[in-house]
Amino acid sequence: MEAFCGSRFWDSNLTVHTDNPDLTPCFQNTVLAWIPSIYLWSALPFYLLYLKHNKRGYIVLSMLSRFKMLFGVLLWCVSWADLFYSFHELLQNRTPPPVYFITPLVVGITVLLATMLIQYERLRGVQSSGVLIIFWFLSVLCAVGPFRSKIMTTTAQGHVNERFRFTTFYIYFALISIELILSCFKEKPPFFSPVNTDANPCPELNSGFLSRLTFWWFTSMAIHGYKRPLEEKDLWSLNEDDTSKTVVQQLSKEWEREKAECKQKEDVSYMKKSNLVLNHVDGSPEEAEVLIRGKKHNRKPSFLKALLRTFGPYFLIGSFFKLIQDLLSFVNPRLLSVLIGFIKNKDAPAWWGFLVAALMFICAVLQTLVLHQHFQYCFVTGMRLRTGITGLIYRKSLAITNSAKRSSTVGEIVNLMSVDAQRFMDLMTFLNMVWSAPLQILLALYFLWETLGPPVLAGVAVMVLLIPFNSAIAIKTRAFQVEQMRYKDSRIKLMNEILGGIKVLKLYAWEPSFSEKVLEIRKNELRVLKKSAYLNSVSTFAWISAPFLVALTTFAVYVSVDEKNILDAEKAFVSLSLFNILKFPLNMLPQVISNIAQTSVSLKRIQQFLSHDELDPNCVETKVIAPGSAISVRNATFSWGKELKPTLKDINMLIPSGSLVAIVGHVGCGKSSLVSALLGEMEKLEGEVAVKGSVAYVPQQAWIQNATLKDNILFGQAPNEEKYQNALEVCALKTDLEVLPGGDQTEIGEKGINLSGGQRQRVSLARAVYSSADIFLLDDPLSAVDSHVARHIFDKVIGPDGVLKGKTRILVTHGISFLPQVDHIIVLVDGKISEMGSYQELLKQNKTFAEFLRNYALDEEIEEDEPTMLEEEEVLLAEDTLSIHTDLADNEPVANEVRKQFLRQLSVVSSEGGECPNKMSTKRRVCEKKPAEPPLPRKNANEKLIQAETTETGTVKLTVFWQYMKAVSPVISLVICFLYCCQNAAAIGANVWLSDWTNEPVINGTQQNSAMRIGVYAALGLLQGLIVLISSFTLAMGGIKAARTLHAALLENKFHTPQSFYDTTPTGRIINRFSKDIYVIDEVIPPTILMFLGTFFTSLSTMIVIVASTPLFTVVIVPLAVLYFFVQRFYVATSRQLKRLESVSRSPIYSHFSETLSGASVIRAYRRVKAFVDTSDLKVDENQKCYYPGIVSNRWLGIRVEFVGNCIVLFAALFAVIGRNSLNAGLVGLSVSYALQVTLSLNWMVRMTSELETNIVAVERIKEYSETETEAPWIIEGKRPPEDWPSKGELEFVNYSVRYRKGLDLVLKGLNLQVHGGEKIGIVGRTGAGKSSMTLCLFRILEAVKGEIKIDGVKISEIGLHDLRSRLTIIPQDPVLFSGTLRMNLDPFNKYSDDEIWKALELSHLKRFVSSQPSMLDYECSEGGENLSVGQRQLVCLARALLRKTRILILDEATAAIDLETDDLIQMTIRTQFEDCTVLTIAHRLNTIMDYTRVLVLDNGTIAEFDTPANLIAAKGIFHSMARDAGLA
Repeated sequence: MEAFCGSRFWDSNLTVHTDNPDLTPCFQNTVLAWIPSIYLWSALPFYLLYLKHNKRGYIVLSMLSRFKMLFGVLLWCVSWADLFYSFHELLQNRTPPPVYFITPLVVGITVLLATMLIQYERLRGVQSSGVLIIFWFLSVLCAVGPFRSKIMTTTAQGHVNERFRFTTFYIYFALISIELILSCFKEKPPFFSPVNTDANPCPELNSGFLSRLTFWWFTSMAIHGYKRPLEEKDLWSLNEDDTSKTVVQQLSKEWEREKAECKQKEDVSYMKKSNLVLNHVDGSPEEAEVLIRGKKHNRKPSFLKALLRTFGPYFLIGSFFKLIQDLLSFVNPRLLSVLIGFIKNKDAPAWWGFLVAALMFICAVLQTLVLHQHFQYCFVTGMRLRTGITGLIYRKSLAITNSAKRSSTVGEIVNLMSVDAQRFMDLMTFLNMVWSAPLQILLALYFLWETLGPPVLAGVAVMVLLIPFNSAIAIKTRAFQVEQMRYKDSRIKLMNEILGGIKVLKLYAWEPSFSEKVLEIRKNELRVLKKSAYLNSVSTFAWISAPFLVALTTFAVYVSVDEKNILDAEKAFVSLSLFNILKFPLNMLPQVISNIAQTSVSLKRIQQFLSHDELDPNCVETKVIAPGSAISVRNATFSWGKELKPTLKDINMLIPSGSLVAIVGHVGCGKSSLVSALLGEMEKLEGEVAVKGSVAYVPQQAWIQNATLKDNILFGQAPNEEKYQNALEVCALKTDLEVLPGGDQTEIGEKGINLSGGQRQRVSLARAVYSSADIFLLDDPLSAVDSHVARHIFDKVIGPDGVLKGKTRILVTHGISFLPQVDHIIVLVDGKISEMGSYQELLKQNKTFAEFLRNYALDEEIEEDEPTMLEEEEVLLAEDTLSIHTDLADNEPVANEVRKQFLRQLSVVSSEGGECPNKMSTKRRVCEKKPAEPPLPRKNANEKLIQAETTETGTVKLTVFWQYMKAVSPVISLVICFLYCCQNAAAIGANVWLSDWTNEPVINGTQQNSAMRIGVYAALGLLQGLIVLISSFTLAMGGIKAARTLHAALLENKFHTPQSFYDTTPTGRIINRFSKDIYVIDEVIPPTILMFLGTFFTSLSTMIVIVASTPLFTVVIVPLAVLYFFVQRFYVATSRQLKRLESVSRSPIYSHFSETLSGASVIRAYRRVKAFVDTSDLKVDENQKCYYPGIVSNRWLGIRVEFVGNCIVLFAALFAVIGRNSLNAGLVGLSVSYALQVTLSLNWMVRMTSELETNIVAVERIKEYSETETEAPWIIEGKRPPEDWPSKGELEFVNYSVRYRKGLDLVLKGLNLQVHGGEKIGIVGRTGAGKSSMTLCLFRILEAVKGEIKIDGVKISEIGLHDLRSRLTIIPQDPVLFSGTLRMNLDPFNKYSDDEIWKALELSHLKRFVSSQPSMLDYECSEGGENLSVGQRQLVCLARALLRKTRILILDEATAAIDLETDDLIQMTIRTQFEDCTVLTIAHRLNTIMDYTRVLVLDNGTIAEFDTPANLIAAKGIFHSMARDAGLA
């Protein structure tokens, strides 16, 4: 080296052991000058490769890049001026050492390269170059040394040595500094880049290198979110590379390629084998070939390979960052040991300490930056994976064959998309731990071994032993979770039923019984919760004590193995910080492995789904066809799946264009299959099919989308008003539109929930009419509608004079009456065409068809006689739709079954704000009549029946926390905080003791009283563990107590809430309180508080320790705290709102998917596949648009908070160096090792604050519903009526008026009437006259505005509600049953004996049915009594009335005659059994009340007529006209 430089390369006296260090000129000229060049040349090939692949258009030459060029060229000139100066010296015979030629040459070429790179980047559209920023930074960094050194030598010598080189160096330094500053600015966006039409593009693309490194570009959103809650429109659009379009395209390309490769291999092996086979002479070649093929399984296409090819390279960049971060994490413990050594060595120069402190800081900052880059890559990969998998599954679901679809339910397929794709996303974050954890563990062990030697193994053994312990706890916890899920489900199901039938519970006064049932389930649920809380506190104990136990065993073994082993500060604290590094990988590894196991299961499921057979798009020929025909089928055989037997055999038919063909046959003979075959939905085994032109298809089960009615009919076609109105007209939808609240803009619930079957079918038909296709395939569209409507539709649409005349129509039908008007009839028998021809021809042949006609014609005749009935039913349906609509008028779509599964996975997703309650009961009683109120307000848009749910935005008020603390009980809350203080005191105590121990003087090479030291250390540590156990346990108990009280209060209030509340609040919203919010209080808030308190106290104790050991530190606490606080406020506000948005935008993806699955054949028939795929992609992108800023916000926060943590490390080390004369090594070790840990807890503290604020809202929401107004008390002591009241059954209304809710008109106006005991009164009147209101008043479901009701002289307004309601009996209009045994449905309080129940059943004609059931009275009724017929349910209600047998019976007749038989039974029983009771009947059919004592005619809330039926008919009033309409007068 000396010959090369002309002087010594390294001189430690000059550089290290001095108070004023300097580097030798040789070192400066070689190493320092070459570092930047080496970096640039080694990075160059990779960078060029990257630039070659990424082109974003070029950037116009700007002033900035001109200056960069200019200074670059100047730099090159300066470097080479040095070179020429060396040549000049040569010529002057002063031979300079070789280094003066080589270094300027290298530097010059490198600078030239950098200048050229600036231009190349500009042409490739790079706005800000990381590679060059780092290069200029390194150059400046390496030039600082020589810069100082040159000044020092000059001042020392008093004159300048080599004036020329001195000058060029300073010019060089100035130029590279300018270059560094210039390179930090970014260029303008590239020119000619693909036009970006985004309204709100993501600033990431155009942000500079430093901005990307620190996620500075996100700050604008954080500030925005802090000022006001973010909304959908504030979000940036996705980057091009993350959109569904790009990602799904790449993934499906790789998947297709993978499939193609497999197929090719299969073909190759197939060929080889068949050649082999031909040499066999004996057996027939086919057999042999089959044998050989069977032996070797061909490779299935692997989806994993496709995923790796698509996302692997991007993910690997993240892995590379992770590797760097792992290595960096071991630098600080080494630096710590250097620092402690420095403190011990009193003679060391001070700059050593400052250098170490600076290095610690730099290393920590680098680690932060690198780690968050790694996370960013991982999360983005996860996000793309989910997008790609979702997109592929969606596309596949529109192409798979029906047999494949049948192999899994809709729910399972939707789960693939929701659960399995989500699993991939979750795994990505920690997938790198698979190799990183073992690496970290090995490195940590290596360094520990180096520090302490073999005793380390004792500590490691403890760690390894803790792993199975933790996993055992995890398995047990999972089992508890499953059990608790079961209880929760049954509780929600019961609540759903209770809320659905709340009115009936109120009328029967049954609330206490049901309340008890709910609380019973809740008790079990909390019992399981308590068990898992015990477990969790044990695992928290293990998790917190683990590092301590490890340290304890290691130190104990180390000290006791050998007298001579001395535990000094360096050994103790370096090994402590290494143990802390070990903690994370050891805990993560088992978790990652179990995650991988789960994901591999998901992978198999997805792969299996993606490998299903697809429909052959070419099985139906669309181009070539015999002239004049629209459809031709020749010798075709079809089946629903390759492995199933054929459903249709030898089908031959030729259908001329424009004809109307009917397909008839018995049930299951293959009519619908034939239509499917023409659509290409079936497997064609042989023959050929051709269909010419576009197709419109009306399936047997109408498929309705969750969209407006108009969108359902347009189905993506261009709107054309005239054509649209015409379609509505002919499909008889005009009348329905008048009834629907929003006309054709009415939002239709999923699966068309708020339309009747007939309406759905007509909408489906209107869609076909509007599509104006060439061929119409109508699969039995007339069966769902009533016969007169069917006639109308046939005449106006399908028939010879309908809208579709001249088009080819294929009609599957059961309606014989239409057959004479069709052109051709095809008769199917068992999948074969038995005959075809016109109506007349087939009659003449007198074969199957004629017989078929004879069987069916009889039924037809009977059917024709009932249109009057049906007219009435249509009206009723219209009314029902209305009453359902009042339940749905809210903006909350009704949920479908599929959601139930997501609620499993998504129950953690916050459901703040206007998120749709995902559990709105689908089974709202269709006929639950709202108390008949004039239908005017419903039409009025301003007066909404259902109030929109209020959204919580902004910060959470402190009162909410106080409410939660009150629920936990303030004493327990204080105890918990006190315990946390003790726990941290113990932890600090243990570490202070350790630092004191390490300072124990060494006498004769050994330390005194080691045993005592170990004992106290162990005691303090175990005390800490014990307190952790107690505190986490107390916290869990407090949480459960709070959960119990909050739920009980909510339930209590909901049973006492007046009926009007339920009329204006969708069930879904109340259920959401019971499920989502209670779940949060049960299972989310306690652990969050645990984590929050833990991190808060850890951070606090760190501060205390650092301040105690270096009091100077107090100076920096305030500015750091302020910075921390700001970051935290900005983050919490933004991230909370982003979470809300993400959870709201997630469920539409799945509901749209499940809808698509059920309507796939319709979507294919109308050729709308592409449009649907686009919609799905759009929904996924909308969701990812909310998710992406969420990820970035975490990175943004992490970098800022960790910077605060790194500053703490810096100052702790710095002040230790400054005050090193007054400090001992133990204290420094203590304070710095505490500082090194603080970053993590600071980061988590912010996250937990955010979580807590997001979730504590649940308390508020539950509180809000626990404090709604209540009805009168159930029992008023001191005002209780006598036991046998009402003994006579006299009723008296005195000047009685009532309204439904404040602000509505009176429904009953000043009623005065008297009913004597035992009278039978019929109440009649038109809809909205106030008939139902009278019954509701008797039960005080509605409270009087003025006036009163007396029963047997007792004012009903003065007694308790239950006293009143339990003494009256009602048989309500719609029979509501609850799931449970039949006995429970009759007698929930177990008041009656079996004999009494059987007696009631006998009288209500149910005895035969019940005794025929194996379980008799314990017969299980399903939800809503679905497994009983409507008639039987009505009879069960009668049996309830018979059991109670009170003096007053109110009978609210069912509107739509259930069936006349049941009705007669009920009337008969009432006449015989309730002879001596007062009976009030609200009659819809007058024949039931013609023999009553008196009839009350209500009109518009007042009494119009009140007399005996005979007198009223004679009086020729309202009653007379009603009787005349009914044909009774």
